[in-house]
Amino acid sequence: MTRDLPGGGGASDDGDASTRRPTTSTDALVTSASPLFADSTTERRIPRRWVLSWALWDWGGAAFNAVITTFVFTVYLTGSLFVDPALVAARDAETEVDGPAHAAVTAAEAPLSSGLGWGLAIAGIVVALLAPVLGQRTDGSGRRKLWLGINTGVVVVMTALMFLVAGEPSYFLLGVTLVAVGTVFYEIATVNYNAMLVQVSTPKTVGRVSGFGWGAGYLGGIVLLLIVYFGLVTDNGDGTGGIFHAPQDAGLNIRIIALIAALWTLVFSLPVLISVPEMEKNARTPRVGFFASYAVLVRDIARLWRESRNTVLFLIASALFRDGLVGVFTFGGILAQGTFGFSSGQVIIFAIAANVVAGVSTLLSGRFDDRYGPKPVIVTALVGLVVAGLAVFFLHDGGATAFWIGGLVLCLFVGPAQSASRTFLTRVTPAGREGEVFGLYATTGRAVSFLAPLLFATFVAVGGAQYWGILGIVLVLALGLALLLPVKAPGRAGARG
Repeated sequence: MTRDLPGGGGASDDGDASTRRPTTSTDALVTSASPLFADSTTERRIPRRWVLSWALWDWGGAAFNAVITTFVFTVYLTGSLFVDPALVAARDAETEVDGPAHAAVTAAEAPLSSGLGWGLAIAGIVVALLAPVLGQRTDGSGRRKLWLGINTGVVVVMTALMFLVAGEPSYFLLGVTLVAVGTVFYEIATVNYNAMLVQVSTPKTVGRVSGFGWGAGYLGGIVLLLIVYFGLVTDNGDGTGGIFHAPQDAGLNIRIIALIAALWTLVFSLPVLISVPEMEKNARTPRVGFFASYAVLVRDIARLWRESRNTVLFLIASALFRDGLVGVFTFGGILAQGTFGFSSGQVIIFAIAANVVAGVSTLLSGRFDDRYGPKPVIVTALVGLVVAGLAVFFLHDGGATAFWIGGLVLCLFVGPAQSASRTFLTRVTPAGREGEVFGLYATTGRAVSFLAPLLFATFVAVGGAQYWGILGIVLVLALGLALLLPVKAPGRAGARG
């Protein structure tokens, strides 16, 4: 199995890179001539176990992405268990599906979605303020892996504490707080994780290694969702869920899933912390104070604006539409249950299908990227997302079938837009500035990560119903598309990726 891991290139799994046998033409090399790997002073080969260990963090991170913030816990948090019990009792006693009691519960669930949106928006603002500086400081300190471990540890703790969020209205604020704090530390951990890509890949394998990690995240999400669905979520009709017959009272089965997610994250985060060596201290990175780091960041962006304005314009456009792409998954499960009547089990089944569709479409889109270039792929994907999003909004009365069709079409375009976005940036980055520009790529994405949750919450509050939040996400995607259109497409002949 390890023979197929990207980045290894025939490398042995044992021993220090400097002491292994001489490299061959099939070995993965890192040379000092490659700007993205400028910290490498000698040719070296990447052990396959480094690549696998690094990718397993993404596999483990699927617990927070897929289970906590997308398809299970946030869906639970915005469901009827957190509505006034009197309203829920009236709904359960009502025989007509579209009766006034059902409408009252639906209206009471809308502020829950809005409240979660506000919580995630605040988390996004905190990430935007902290992530650029913290990422910059770890680059120079030689403690990238240390901070990856610390931030991941906080995510594990926040996830485990979600077990305390019983299905009662009084626990809603605690649930939102834990999700928001976990999101902050997960996003900062992701900055460190992404930065480690250059430590586990070479100029020849960086794309394959990156894709391998991304694929591991999709697969990890599918596997864990299958486990929790059949193990704890499926309704047995006797007040228990799944083959483990976990009690559903006060959402106990969902709270147990939070513990499983915490353990999943912990176990699969350990390999990268154990196997991959810490980065060397970068003496070229200026050691400045916390607030002075922002001045350094602004100076670097200004210099890039003078030298490659097209790159900066793409960074701005991609920051917007990437936030919209995140919003599609973040609020997809919430909308499925609150607006389209999905049960918790149906939401998870949809989540599995969504991950499969997104993963397959991303793999296939690479062929179109190579043939036509990344910009047509991104534009096509964004247009498809805007159209599909509007269709879901206008067909919100169409029930589960409407969401199955519209939701899967949305997922069809998410992966290709993300993948082609990275390819686009690779092709417009000035030679010798790859590391800096990809750092700004992460930074700009975090800088507006509050926008989709904020607009989702705002539209829900203004419209008075959960489905209005769809327009907030569509607006972010449309703004990103509008800013992307004037950006010059990179030439495929000169592609360096």
